[in-house]
Amino acid sequence: MSLINTTVKPFKATAFHNGKFVEVSDQSIKGKWSVFMFYPADFTFVCPTELEDLAAFHPQFKDMGVELYGVSTDTHFAHKAWHDTSDAIKKVNYALIGDPTGTLTRNFDVMIEEEGLALRGTFVVNPEGQIKLCEIHDNGIGRDASELLRKVKAAQYVASHPGQVCPAKWQEGAATLTPSLDLVGKI
Repeated sequence: MSLINTTVKPFKATAFHNGKFVEVSDQSIKGKWSVFMFYPADFTFVCPTELEDLAAFHPQFKDMGVELYGVSTDTHFAHKAWHDTSDAIKKVNYALIGDPTGTLTRNFDVMIEEEGLALRGTFVVNPEGQIKLCEIHDNGIGRDASELLRKVKAAQYVASHPGQVCPAKWQEGAATLTPSLDLVGKI
């Protein structure tokens, strides 16, 4: 079953954010757009490149009212240690959620049970707590934050313009489509 348009299941977790440990829950994400980016583990290879790439786009996401969350099955203590020792992770100023019990990872259906690690899963959640975008892929394939930014802009556009849809490669300010019988067979 797809997670698209389902509501984020209840959760409470501790995150490392801006030098502090903070609680994040399903209630704290309500009322704003959120991105959950699951990754396998701290102190690894592809993961820091992704988190650093996302950190470079963090100001743009913030300007759009989007909260970013990196999530792994490591503890919030491990996130702090990684932040304190890695030049790439020092650039991360969004919350890194620790999920050592795997609750959040299982809620988003990205747990690799036999390893206790998460797949690379990206989820965009609207202010009502509904999952609007879900992308899951093999752990050997790193993600691109610029493409995620484009997708979030499209999700926000569609949410604020009922009846409009964004075509392939849509960029902010480009033409959208209004689905209708008149368009069938004409695109």
